[in-house]
Amino acid sequence: MTGVTTSEAGNALAPTGTLRATITFGNPILASRNAETGEVRGVSVDLARMLADHLRVPLKLHVLESAGKAVAAVEAGEADIGFFARDPDRAALIAFTAPYVLIEGWYLVREKSNFLKLEDVDTNGTRVTVGKGSAYDLFLTRQIQHATIERAPTSPAVVETFLETYADVAAGVRQQLGKDAAALGGLRLRPERFMVIEQAMGVARSHDSAAEVHLSDFVERVKAAGIVSEALDRHAITGATVAAPRTA
Repeated sequence: MTGVTTSEAGNALAPTGTLRATITFGNPILASRNAETGEVRGVSVDLARMLADHLRVPLKLHVLESAGKAVAAVEAGEADIGFFARDPDRAALIAFTAPYVLIEGWYLVREKSNFLKLEDVDTNGTRVTVGKGSAYDLFLTRQIQHATIERAPTSPAVVETFLETYADVAAGVRQQLGKDAAALGGLRLRPERFMVIEQAMGVARSHDSAAEVHLSDFVERVKAAGIVSEALDRHAITGATVAAPRTA
C-alpha cells in the first residue's frame, strides 16, 4: 500500500488486531463451503487471507449465509470488511472500493416458458423469485414495475423456492442458475443478462475513513498484479471478468 506503513493500514482496517472478514455463500463465484469437510474456499477467501498477510495480523472469517446479513455485520462493527455487490441501497451503510470482479445476473425459466424478451418478465401476474437482500433483489425492486417479486431465504435457495412455489422466473447469478438447470432438467436460462454486478470490498461508513483508502488501494494492487485473475483461474470460475483499474 503505497505511501503508508503496514501498521497504519492495520490500525485502520483491523483495529482489534485481527482482520474480521465476512464471507457469504450466496454467490458461488466468490465463495463456497465443502459440504463434507466444512472448508471455506473461493476468491473472496483468498483475498481476505492475502490482505491479512499484508497487514501482518490474524484473519477471522465471519461466515454468513446472505449478503444482507454480511452488510449488517460490517455496519454493526462485528466484522471489519466484507465482499459485496456495489449497490446504491447499501451505499448508505457501506463504503465500497472500486469493483474487482464483474459478473452477470440472468433469469431462469421453465423450458416451455413463453418469455421471449427481457421486458416480457415485467408484466402483471408474473412472479419473480430472488434471494432476499441480494444484489438482484435490490436491483429488481427498483426496476420492476408490474411483476411481483418473491424472496427466497438465500440466493442458493432461489431455484428450489422457484420450483416449490410454482413461480414464473428465477433471478440470480448466471453460474448458479446454470448449474441448477443442468442438475434438475426442464429449465433454461434466458439468452441475455438483465444486469451486470460489480463485486467490491467494503467497510462500514462509520469506520475510520482511512480504512476505505487502504482497502481501495489493496483492491487496485491485486487487480493490477493479476492476483484476482489468478484466483478466478485457481477456483475454475468462468463467466466472470476482472474489473478495469479505477480511474481518477
